[in-house]
Amino acid sequence: QVQLVESGGGLVQAGGSLRLSCVASGRTFDNYAMAWLRQAPGKEREFVAAISWGGITTVYTNSVKGRFIISRDNARNTVYLQMNSLKPEDTAVYYCATDSLYRRSPASILTSPAFGSWGRGTQVTVSS
Repeated sequence: QVQLVESGGGLVQAGGSLRLSCVASGRTFDNYAMAWLRQAPGKEREFVAAISWGGITTVYTNSVKGRFIISRDNARNTVYLQMNSLKPEDTAVYYCATDSLYRRSPASILTSPAFGSWGRGTQVTVSS
């Protein structure tokens, strides 16, 4: 079982930037795709971005394309989400999650999610 801890959330004005981090421990990190998801108040949790086990391939939900960048550093067991040009509708609790299946593509996570572990989340609030 892997443990995930997110950090980097906070309050930011619209148009600003934040960088979220998620540190993994407890299991081999670099053989599994990773994802960021978010949940706004009163809404269901939604997919934001995912990255392949090697960090080469990424996928994003349409609403964040061109603004968010997902990356990972397998030597540091860390996945990042750089969020630029933030909008009030980006306000949510952001969670990182690890895929439970060995070396799947990020697109597979989007179509057939099978997350093994979740972090507790970090709050992102964007003021207008």
